[in-house]
Amino acid sequence: MPGKSNPSLKDPDLYEELRDEGASKQKAARISNAAAKKGRAEVGRSGGESGSYDGWTVAGLKKRAKELGQTGYSKKTKAQLISSLRNS
Repeated sequence: MPGKSNPSLKDPDLYEELRDEGASKQKAARISNAAAKKGRAEVGRSGGESGSYDGWTVAGLKKRAKELGQTGYSKKTKAQLISSLRNS
């Protein structure tokens, strides 16, 4: 999103930082907007609710693991992938 303005983002710099760290667009937007509203000191990066990976397909889980830079995901079971993604 460099060079583009998105009026729904209240803290675009934090949004970009979170995206670079592997956060989804939705999570990065949610955190950056909460930080802008409450202040960065009030918003923890690892807290809050995360979506359930239980309904995802194995292919989707492997794609997400790849996006996050994980290795060895191709041989993992669905349960192992979910565990790995939740703990990353």
